[in-house]
Amino acid sequence: MKNIAILGYGNIGQAAEQALSISTDLTLLRIYHHNEIDSLESDCREGKIDGVIICTPTREVQTYAERLLRTGVCTVDSFDIHGQIVSLRQALNTEAVSGQAVAVVAAGWDPGTDSVVRTLMKAMVPNGLTYTNFGPGRSMGHTVAAKAIKGVKNALSMTIPLGTGIHRRMVYIELEEGAQYEDVKQRLLQDDYFAHDETHVIAVDSVEALNNVAHGVKLTRNGVSGTTHNQRMTFSMTINNPALTGQVLVSTLRAALRLQQEKRYGAYTLIEIPPIYLLEGETEENIKQLV
Repeated sequence: MKNIAILGYGNIGQAAEQALSISTDLTLLRIYHHNEIDSLESDCREGKIDGVIICTPTREVQTYAERLLRTGVCTVDSFDIHGQIVSLRQALNTEAVSGQAVAVVAAGWDPGTDSVVRTLMKAMVPNGLTYTNFGPGRSMGHTVAAKAIKGVKNALSMTIPLGTGIHRRMVYIELEEGAQYEDVKQRLLQDDYFAHDETHVIAVDSVEALNNVAHGVKLTRNGVSGTTHNQRMTFSMTINNPALTGQVLVSTLRAALRLQQEKRYGAYTLIEIPPIYLLEGETEENIKQLV
């Protein structure tokens, strides 16, 4: 049984706690809040903890992960800025190798498990186009980013699929007292989370009255297998966003600990890890059931 810590206790942290409660090989030792990072780091150095699930806002992941990897514990996170994943992986790889640990970055459902599905689709249909259509539903990463904008008291960012991988962002905000809507709107629209999509910013009296954690995705790929055209495939799901993210993080940490045991130190994304490493139970039994 491996001892696991959770850093951060928002929606994802709570979901990770629930996922750990049904695990038979990982046990939750303690939940640490952001201001307890020094205590967490100390406990890791003392060997009390084997792995940490980082459930902080995306833009804080690298700082926390680097500190923890230096102690020799494994980390997983749900970093969700797609364009920065490669640079994060490179940065954490250095610390993971040095600490003889394993980090798995961007290990939510997208990026994360959806990335694995896209990889399999490309293997089956090497030439073609894949479209990822999110929602309709609440984006946790975009919601956290909106909440961090100066002048925003509370926020909710909804993702509306328009087809062929194009999305509309509907961002509902409660303004802090004295904040000017137009100023807040412009700051939000300039943020990298929102600058690349059609985004509408709506001021409301109460975000909580609109809140909903449902989400979903539909992946489609059309293309060519060998020299045969018109190969078409679809993957779709409707989910509770934090619940799925928390479960994937727990499953991914299991894989990270296995890689560490095999001395395959470094930083990985989910598409680099054998899927069977994510599962509880004996390898032979899982093969028997799944192959």
